[in-house]
Amino acid sequence: MAKKNDVPDISKSCSSQLRFDEVSRDWVVVAPGRGKRPEAFIKPRQRPAITPAECVFCNINPQTAPLLLMSHGRKIDLASFSDWTLAVIPNKFPAFCPPQGEKIRKTKMGPYQTIDAAGFCEVVITRDHEKSIAQMDLTAVEELLAAYLERYRELKKNGFVKYISIFHNHGVEAGASQAHPHSQIITSPLIDVDVHNALENSKKYYQKHKKCLSCEMTAWDKKEGSRIVCENDDFIAVCPFAPKAAFQVMITPKIHTPNFENISPGQQTRLADIFSAVIKKIHKGLGDPPYNFYLHTAPNDGKDYSFYHWHFTIMPRTSIWAGFELGARIEISTITPEDAAAYLRSQEV
Repeated sequence: MAKKNDVPDISKSCSSQLRFDEVSRDWVVVAPGRGKRPEAFIKPRQRPAITPAECVFCNINPQTAPLLLMSHGRKIDLASFSDWTLAVIPNKFPAFCPPQGEKIRKTKMGPYQTIDAAGFCEVVITRDHEKSIAQMDLTAVEELLAAYLERYRELKKNGFVKYISIFHNHGVEAGASQAHPHSQIITSPLIDVDVHNALENSKKYYQKHKKCLSCEMTAWDKKEGSRIVCENDDFIAVCPFAPKAAFQVMITPKIHTPNFENISPGQQTRLADIFSAVIKKIHKGLGDPPYNFYLHTAPNDGKDYSFYHWHFTIMPRTSIWAGFELGARIEISTITPEDAAAYLRSQEV
């Protein structure tokens, strides 16, 4: 039987914290005592063996009905198809489809309800089969962000489009169904739960304090300094105070702005610069991990969202959710965001 003196004093050894995310209103656990050195997050990654000859994205043709073609940053037409470096095509297996009529059908069946999944699903393809975003030069990253912007502005013209989601899955573990680098754009007639909650909480904070929550967090992070990964004149990249995953990074405009689509040409260039730097740091520091990134911006439903602040979130997949995370919906990060930011800052790219 263990003696009383054999029981460890966890009050001295436990370094875990519960941290509150002001935007989502979720608690997360930061538990560095369970973790390892940053280099220990590097893991072998699954790499599908598929050649360019077998790849559907390497072999698109004019019959795939390209929605946008670009060649080294310039828009081109089908006459110059052979020169494409980026293409946007309709998703062959869409989860959302354009509505059949002018109205979107809603139905109730007892306690249940349905609504037509009306929308668009598009695939943004960069031509090089082997080259991920981390391996692209800056002009290619600029071209990719320009394509996001071009399609966003075009899709928002549809009245039934209430929200436009832009995201990228890198690696099998992050949900990439094709080995060839590609992003996706999906529009929806609804605003998803995470965005809705962020909007509501940002609005409540603004009503109470007459200040933007994101701007307040950015000001504090600049003053405190320990969670900054990098920054330039227009954007700042930060490991958030209450991360949903180890090495999570948020890229945020320094000037308050609700809408991604209102970005200026100069801001596009500086967004590409910081976006490229962060992805390269994650790639180098974590050994090309699987990751997801996504855009959160004000919806397209005609309402006033002047209190909101758009941003990109990059989420490396360094761990797998287990029973506690799924059951309690409280994420556990085994490295502090301060240590994660310091490690990423140290990566020369």
